[in-house]
Amino acid sequence: MKIFTADALRELDKATCESQNIDSLELMERAANAACYEIISRFLPGQRIVVVAGPGNNGGDALAVARLLIERGYRNIEIFLFNIKGKLSHDCNEEQKKLITIEGIDFTEVTTEFNPPYLSENDVVIDGLFGSGLKSPLQGGFMMLARYINESGAYVISLDVPSGLFGEFNDNILHRDVIHANLTLTFQLPRLSFFFEENADLIGEWKLLDIDLDQDKIKELQSQYVLVDARNIRPFLRPRRPFTGKRDYGSALIFAGSAGMMGAAVMCARAVMRAGAGLATVHSARIGMQILQTASPETMFEPDRNEHFITDMTPHHTHQAVAAGPGIGTHESTINALESLLKTCQTPLLLDADALNCISRRPALLSMIPNNSIITPHIGEFDRLFGEHRTSEERLRKAIEMSKYYGIIIVLKGHYTTVVRPTGKVYFNSTGNPGMATAGAGDVLTGVITAFMAQGYKPELAALIGVYVHGLAGDIAEQELGEIGMTASDIADNVGKAVKLIISRGQLPRSLF
Repeated sequence: MKIFTADALRELDKATCESQNIDSLELMERAANAACYEIISRFLPGQRIVVVAGPGNNGGDALAVARLLIERGYRNIEIFLFNIKGKLSHDCNEEQKKLITIEGIDFTEVTTEFNPPYLSENDVVIDGLFGSGLKSPLQGGFMMLARYINESGAYVISLDVPSGLFGEFNDNILHRDVIHANLTLTFQLPRLSFFFEENADLIGEWKLLDIDLDQDKIKELQSQYVLVDARNIRPFLRPRRPFTGKRDYGSALIFAGSAGMMGAAVMCARAVMRAGAGLATVHSARIGMQILQTASPETMFEPDRNEHFITDMTPHHTHQAVAAGPGIGTHESTINALESLLKTCQTPLLLDADALNCISRRPALLSMIPNNSIITPHIGEFDRLFGEHRTSEERLRKAIEMSKYYGIIIVLKGHYTTVVRPTGKVYFNSTGNPGMATAGAGDVLTGVITAFMAQGYKPELAALIGVYVHGLAGDIAEQELGEIGMTASDIADNVGKAVKLIISRGQLPRSLF
């Protein structure tokens, strides 16, 4: 699912009107109807609702929603249209004309002074002041109105985006000057700003409402950002052929584990096998042999010459995928071994966890990472590599820059785990849940991605598929165990089910399909 800028969305709206032979008012009616039905599904007709509408098309949406609610029996509605400059957009003006024909409505057009209505936590506010096309932060009376609504405790429903929030980047706004929505109803496609952690409290729950925008134009328009769902993944998953053996599905070599951290190696190895690699070998400290062979008997073990940590990362056989990092620690000898691997390896690697911490201690290693390798940092690891960042928005911009500069794929782990390619293309993942914030979940992700690399998927595709499958496995585990009861091993154990579910177009969890 593409994520468009405000300019591209306007182009899409225009193309829809042209291809479907409708005018912009009819498209506005579609949006208003979709929002109206969503509101009706949540609130009874007696609910007090206060509508605040701006002078543009976002205000037109709000006025249309108010009219449709009134026509469906919602009579306890107060409507405020802010027309400070005496100029409404064409569609907003037309919606005002329709609204004021209704007898007995509580409607105020604000042109100068504004006496705000009393608001409490029992009320609902429909926010239609400004949409994603806003060009500058809220100021003056609109800023004060946003603060007033936020302080009231009312349940806020924002149309398109919360007023004061830009559709893309928001590095110069003050959150107190943006309306804080409990529910954001946006149309057809998500906005980029929805995927940044710092905006979560402004957006609340967000829901896409289908208004039948032109699919051909959606395909035609280019977008740097994509929200990945099963439809993006399913075409790439290759079913197994009957006359095949384990070597047809690749061999994976994993440098993982050390004294006290063999669990990371175990979880990574189990994930590699669950995600379909034909063979997996773990190279680790000698102390880990019995642990690994007992916990993951399908995996081969290659002992390091050192008892407690890895000192050699030389591949001694041919492998289709090589990963390094989970639980290896940051001993100087381990850093030296990693440097040797980076210097000699001619194929893409996957680097995670302590491999990234080793690199952060010796930054010159960054430039040695083979092209098209994958790194999978969480926020802390990313900042240790590339400097401290205040926001996830800043972090994404840096990831795009560093991915291109070093020619590597960056998998930035989080709520919407993000795959950044050297081309500048950015993919936000739609699967996963808070229960996956648990020790070892990242080690499982390393194993899943490595398995797809071993099976012959190119690194950029292996990262995309691996992240989605990993999140879906977590969603399956959550349905069985709940968020609190889930462990990383549960995620690994459900990886095979996740792949099967995608291929078979299964309905668990339904929202992802």
